[in-house]
Amino acid sequence: MPLARPEDREEARSWLDFTLRRLPPSVQRKLLARFGSPEAVLAQPLPTVRAEFGAEVAQALASPPPAEAVETALAWLGEARHHLLTLADAAYPRNLLALADAPLVLYVVGDPGTLGRPAVAIVGARHATPGGLENARAFARALAERGLVVVSGLALGVDAAAHEGALAAEGGRTVAVIGTGADRVYPAKHRALAHRIAEHGAIVSEFPLGTPAQPYHFPRRNRLIAALARGTLVVEAAPDSGSLITARLAAELGRDVFAIPGSIHNPLARGCHRLIREGAKLVERVDDLLEEWPDLASPGALVPPEPAPAPSDESDPLLAALGHDPVDFDTLMHRTGLTSEALSAMLLPLELDGAVVRLPGGRYQRTR
Repeated sequence: MPLARPEDREEARSWLDFTLRRLPPSVQRKLLARFGSPEAVLAQPLPTVRAEFGAEVAQALASPPPAEAVETALAWLGEARHHLLTLADAAYPRNLLALADAPLVLYVVGDPGTLGRPAVAIVGARHATPGGLENARAFARALAERGLVVVSGLALGVDAAAHEGALAAEGGRTVAVIGTGADRVYPAKHRALAHRIAEHGAIVSEFPLGTPAQPYHFPRRNRLIAALARGTLVVEAAPDSGSLITARLAAELGRDVFAIPGSIHNPLARGCHRLIREGAKLVERVDDLLEEWPDLASPGALVPPEPAPAPSDESDPLLAALGHDPVDFDTLMHRTGLTSEALSAMLLPLELDGAVVRLPGGRYQRTR
């Protein structure tokens, strides 16, 4: 959301005012689903909120965030290449809607359009071997040369090598999903790398500006890495590596998981070998990975996509499943084959956009 117009600034202010309040993200999503927009939530009489959501939620809504936090974020958004993507934005990456807890807002430095392009995640050990680092660079560069965006987490080791490999390709694009506020770089030694990523891709965070690095932030970051990509490649990983969390999340989302094998004497190969035993595809070359995606193999298949159609377009499968008559949630699950969590995550942005309304009795109806 570049703040080119006064109305953009006011919309950003509403989202910031709402999301920066001390409410769990799950409660924020329920409030938006119930009332439709941040402005509508904040305009609700407190007795109404208290009756439906309890006293703690009402108290949190009655306590606005520090004014300086909102103004600082708005000032940050006024700088070049700084963006706020919300669930109501057409540019919000559709792949993230597969998450039951898709972030309500994303802070982005760089080109938000990069988040919607075909992507592969490359993750692995922070203390990787020289061979592992070289593999990460080589695979990332080759994939970027084929037009894929390389997604990783800006960490030491394999993550940094993957970003560097993608940037070494002509026209290569890469995305760094971080576990701090978008105004911070962690680790600090990657500041120059982060600047290059923002110029040739994007840095993205769901955490408010100023958020420091905390251990529990990185598993949350990993789910975004897994969701943004069509598949995840693990280069080197110990059996207890956080990279295996990303691979597990990718598998749970129905994404492909790939692993590079290594020496049986290398402790950092054990995580990859475990993944292969559990069903990950063993890869030795880039073509081993790309043959899983024949739609991306032909020349021109990776041309950046056209902007997403408006939510009312019949090409949206969820709107097509809704039809034009009221339908209950269970029937919609049956028509789409989606889980309840995935269906809820996909309905919310349509409600926020006004393309779908929730009717009494838990039914839904499209409005156009």
